[in-house]
Amino acid sequence: MGNAAVVVGGGIGGLAAAIGLRRVGWEVTVVERASVLGDAGAGISLAANGLRALDELGVGNAVRDASRGQYSGGTRTPQGVWLARMDGRALERAVGTPIMGIPRSTLHRLLRDCLPAESLLIGSTADWVDQPDPGTVRVGCGETVLEANLVVAADGIGSKTRRRLFPAHPGPVYSGSTVLRALTEQAVDLSTDFELTWGHGTEFGHIALHDGRAEWHAVLNLPAGTRFADPLGELRRRLHAWHDPVPALLDATRPTAVLHHDVDELRTPLPSYAVGRIALLGDAAHAMTPHLGQGACQALEDAVTLAAALATEGTVTAALTRYDAERRPRSQTVARAARQAGRMGQQLSHPLAVALRNTAMRLTPSRTATRMILRHHTWIPPQLG
Repeated sequence: MGNAAVVVGGGIGGLAAAIGLRRVGWEVTVVERASVLGDAGAGISLAANGLRALDELGVGNAVRDASRGQYSGGTRTPQGVWLARMDGRALERAVGTPIMGIPRSTLHRLLRDCLPAESLLIGSTADWVDQPDPGTVRVGCGETVLEANLVVAADGIGSKTRRRLFPAHPGPVYSGSTVLRALTEQAVDLSTDFELTWGHGTEFGHIALHDGRAEWHAVLNLPAGTRFADPLGELRRRLHAWHDPVPALLDATRPTAVLHHDVDELRTPLPSYAVGRIALLGDAAHAMTPHLGQGACQALEDAVTLAAALATEGTVTAALTRYDAERRPRSQTVARAARQAGRMGQQLSHPLAVALRNTAMRLTPSRTATRMILRHHTWIPPQLG
């Protein structure tokens, strides 16, 4: 089979797919609409499954060196009462690594550094994709037309490629939650590596980072499109009475550093992740809520699985059939679990429901909680050689 591929989208999933394809002998062009790869974003947690995928891509050690392990912490009430403790050592014993926290921009840079500059077509938009014959896919980027044997659509939750392939699909919908997040401007004195605090329809969490700074996020039940003139001031108003270090994290943040996005998801599962010689990957295929911290990990799994299938199957069609069969059931199961975790966690707002959940969490043995986490982390990647 031919070995020229175009990856639409230069985010974490798209870059990982390009690295994987190159490792198994494909020539790859990444089309990214941003004119400058500014490495935007706050922080991200990588579980064992995502780290194993990064190992197969050859960048796992570099990512670990730039990350901080999450050994201590857990979930609390706004008054600071512990509902559940994190046992990072138990996770490490079970799967070989703790969850790791890293700035999203650092992960993006490490992935981008694995690709030659000439393979990145920056500031270009994939306006259309078609398949003129059984062996060719074309991508129109303005006046440029790229011909390839495979297109990987990693163009995010608003994927134009997905809309073209599945025009009857309802597309992304609002989850009911909106998220504000930022990195602190300077190092913060934290006693834990990772925490979540659940109020009524509100979550605040932090990730301690390698350089002493922290990423924090606040998830709120609000109507879609809600925005604040002063996002940081609004959070200070809402969370001023919450336990330490919530106020300290907000105080260590520049107002202009706060990012605000509604949380959308693909609630209606796609019937396939592949059509002809086009594969959907990451949020374009299975955008999920962030309540399990698995969005990026699932995209990394996609990238390695796709590369392995193309390396071992005799045709692109056979490889994409295998990719779809392996990735769609697992990623859609994780997406459903993330949605359920949000409904039982951050999104609960009725006082009685919150009290019942909190009691159940306090009574759940730590070993049981660890097993619940591990069911999503124990994925083993196919080898890329």
